[in-house]
Order: sequence, then structure tokens, then C-alpha cells
Amino acid sequence: MRLIAVGRLKPGPEHALLDRYTERLRPALELVEVPEARGAPAEIKRREAQALLAALPPSAFAVALDEAGEPLASLAFAARLEAWLGLSRPLCFLVGGAEGLDAAVLARADAALSLGAMTWPHMLVRGLLAEQLYRARAIATGHPYHRAGRP
Repeated sequence: MRLIAVGRLKPGPEHALLDRYTERLRPALELVEVPEARGAPAEIKRREAQALLAALPPSAFAVALDEAGEPLASLAFAARLEAWLGLSRPLCFLVGGAEGLDAAVLARADAALSLGAMTWPHMLVRGLLAEQLYRARAIATGHPYHRAGRP
């Protein structure tokens, strides 16, 4: 699995969160960072889209992280992830910069996923996604990490 994201993650709590889950995750999650663009918002999105799409393998199954994407509960995400992993295509998650994803990235994506209706900082999304990927794999393997019931 690959996470293709805009911007360079600096040392700090966001990096620690990402590391915490990527170290445990199987299959491994490779982080590919593309540069943040400068300029007007539309130009930033266009340039970042070019970089994201250039880093995406041609045969990849691309999942865009977007606020308008499909919100999935953890159990549903676990099932979806297993289906995606079974496609025999490189699985890549795309995270845009502060301006979000350009329409070209959303058009190329095979799926769009939302982490909820709230807006999350794009650097924090990496760690949130890694945790959900770890949780989904734990669900799929019967590991007790996920607790589905409420008190």
C-alpha cells in the first residue's frame, strides 16, 4: 500500500502518530511525499494534482481522501480494504494539501473516502488514515484491537 501526500511531514506529534501505525501495519504503508505548491488556490491545486498523479503508478487503484468521499464505519472500511487489496493492483491513497484535491485527481480516483464531515489538517490525515488502515487489518485478521460494541 502507498500513501501519496502533498507536503513534507516534519518531526512532531503528527509524524509520531503516523509512525506508530505504519510500523505495525501489514502490508506495509509506503509514504510518498510530493511538494506543496505556491500561488493562487486554483494554481496550487492544479500543480499539486500534477505531482500526485505523476507519483501514482498507472495501474494503481487510487483512493482519494476527500470530504465529499464516502464515509465508512470501521467494519465497512475493513471489508472494502480487503476487497481493494484483492484486486492485484497497487493500492494508493491520495491526500491533497491545504487547498484540497483538484478535480483531475478526483476524476482519476477509483474511489473517494471521507474521514468525516469535519475538516482535518492535511498533515494529520496521514496518521488518521494509518490508524484506520491498521484497525481495518486488525478487524480482518480477528485481532482484538477493534472493539465494536458500545458500553
